[in-house]
Formats: sequence, C-alpha cells, structure tokens
Amino acid sequence: MLFSDEEYQTRLSGVRQRMARQGLSALLVTDPANIYYLTGYNAWSFYTPQLVFVPADGPMLLFTRAMDAGGAFRTAWLPPDSIVGYPEDYVHRPHIHPFDWVASSLRERGLVAGAAGGCVGLEMDSHFFSPRAYRALVHALPEWTFVDSYELVNWVRSVKSAAEIELVRKAASVCGAAMEAAVEAIDVGVRQCDAAAAISHAQITGSGSIDGDYPAIVPMLPTGEAADTPHLTWSADRFEGGQAVVIELAGAHRRYHAPLARTVTLGRAPDRLAKLAGAVGEGIDAVLGAVRPGVPVRDLAQAWNTTLARHGLEKPSRIGYSIGIGYPPDWGERTISIRAEDETVLAENMTFHLIGGMWMDHYGYELSESIRVAPDGVEVLTSFPRDLIQKGR
Repeated sequence: MLFSDEEYQTRLSGVRQRMARQGLSALLVTDPANIYYLTGYNAWSFYTPQLVFVPADGPMLLFTRAMDAGGAFRTAWLPPDSIVGYPEDYVHRPHIHPFDWVASSLRERGLVAGAAGGCVGLEMDSHFFSPRAYRALVHALPEWTFVDSYELVNWVRSVKSAAEIELVRKAASVCGAAMEAAVEAIDVGVRQCDAAAAISHAQITGSGSIDGDYPAIVPMLPTGEAADTPHLTWSADRFEGGQAVVIELAGAHRRYHAPLARTVTLGRAPDRLAKLAGAVGEGIDAVLGAVRPGVPVRDLAQAWNTTLARHGLEKPSRIGYSIGIGYPPDWGERTISIRAEDETVLAENMTFHLIGGMWMDHYGYELSESIRVAPDGVEVLTSFPRDLIQKGR
C-alpha cells in the first residue's frame, strides 16, 4: 500500500467534513484521480464506468467492472467486501448502463434510504461521468436529490500531505530527465515523432532509482510558426534550422505529476523571441517572489500582469493551476487557477504548475515551473535551467 492507513483515514475525514459543510448525505466519486486519492485503486479501467460511494458515515464502496474488481485489492486499501464488480453484460450496451446495476446494488444493501435525507453529490464535471451515467442514476434512484459536488474531493486534494510532497518531488526528478531527453533529441533533421518517442522513453524509464509512470498528457511540441498556439503534439515532419520548438511535458511517479515547459531554438533566436523570453522570465521570477502561505492567488496574477505590462505585453489566459494526481486527459486538479479573479489563499503544501506561455502571431514562447508553497516562500521542484535554449548558431 502506497500510503498509511492513517493517511487514507485523514483524507476520508477531510472529504466528509466538506460533505457536511455542503449538506451532502452521500457522495458519488467518478474521477479516477479522486478514486485513487480515496482508495488507492489504480488501473487503466476508467474507460468504463466506475465509482466510489462515500456515505456520511460507514464504509466506502468501490464499484468497477467485474473483471477489474477481482484484482482491485492489489492497489486499493479497501477490504474485498467493499469492492463490487458489475456484470460484464452491462458493458457498452445501448439500452442499459452499469450504473443501473450499481443503483440496484446500493438498494439491496440498504444504503439508498440512508442517503435520502439530504442531497447526494455528483462530480458533474468529471471527464468520465457521461450524460447517460447521470440519467441512469436519476432514473434508478428517484429518492435521491442529486446536486453538483463542485469538485469537492479535488479541493481536499489541493493541500498535500508530507508523503504526497515526496512523490511530487520524485515526479519532478523524472520530469527533469525527460526534459533533458527532449532537448537532446530535438535537432535539425530529426523527425518530431522520434523526439516524442525519446521523451516518452525517458518519462517511463524515470530518473536514477526513481521509476516513471505514464503521464496524463502526451508530450506537446508546437514547432516553428505553429508555436503560436499551445497543446499541439507532433507530426512526422523533421525539425528545421531556425525553428523554435516549445516543449511541454511532465514527469509522473505513482500518478503524481510535475509538469515543465521550455523553448528550444535551432539556431540563433530571433530578436523578437529573445525579447519575449526575457519578459516572460522576468514575469516568472516576479511570481515566484510573491509565493508564500497566506498570499491570495490574485496577488500572483498581479505580479505577472504588472511585469508584462512594463514590456507592453499581456496574457489573457491563466498563468497556472493546482497539480497533483493526474489521469488522462489532464494533470490539473480543476480547482485553483492563478488569475486575477481567483480568491483562493495560498496554503503550505499546495502545488502548482506555473505557466508563462505567450502565443504571438506566427511564433510563441513557453516557460513553466512546478512549484510548492513552502513555509516561508516557494520551492521550485525542478532544477532545469530557466533560459531560452539555443542549439547551434
């Protein structure tokens, strides 16, 4: 088991305290990152419906496909009688849904009446909670009043334990090795897909004695004029002299993530890119200097915006977000965003991906860091050089 019994009980207690504040008599958890956080269950099974039933008191229940339930105990800390498999004939059927069966199982266990006195929370914005899943629950459990849980578990996850911080640091070590592999692989004449393969190899191999995990997002490599937009991956095209390549990737270890972005130029950087890199670097430094417990997130955005304004620049999108456990398709926690409208106050052991991404006309630049809010400031989790990287002349 990855974490102690005490840690898992502390997590469950935190979730139940928040449930009480939100008036929830039960919570249905479908986000695989939240399932992992509460139970330790970790498998590539999230493409079929699964959930954790969290009552206001009493044991949790993990519902998965029957073929997965048989081995779920190998990663989950739950006792075998708290892991329930739904029949195979409910998988990918047009007129029935696994949650029809789950609802019947809850009813047979006498758990429906116990949660009928209040509202039952659903993770309405979970990537793997479909409209059909919602409809199945509403039709099968008319006694329950379903409400949005508003990322309840995600918010509990936003402050990490000491054990979690150690895993994030290990993920950061893997991240550094992957970025080294990326910079080494990207060169004139190399196919983009071959560079992506080198990155993926490093991500899974890990760093020294630290093993890697599959990341929630594949390596992203916007190249040349296409670097004016984020989130592009790779093609079979070969890198060309004079191009700039934006690299955004993450190291993952035991599902904890530490992302990082850097920009490489194949040859001398154009003046406009060099100036943009200088402004972004100055902005990132300003944000890092403002991080400490008790500071509102909006102050970080203000430090960034003020610095960019001195260079005649602005960035309308957020400059970071909370990170930790990640499953495809995202390594963000979908809670705190570093922007002027966010009222969250920083607390020790929050972790963020701080992103200085600027997408201009026909060129772009990205610089990012994974950071931890330390007791007296900021801990930058990676140690990769923060400059624009130039290969060749």
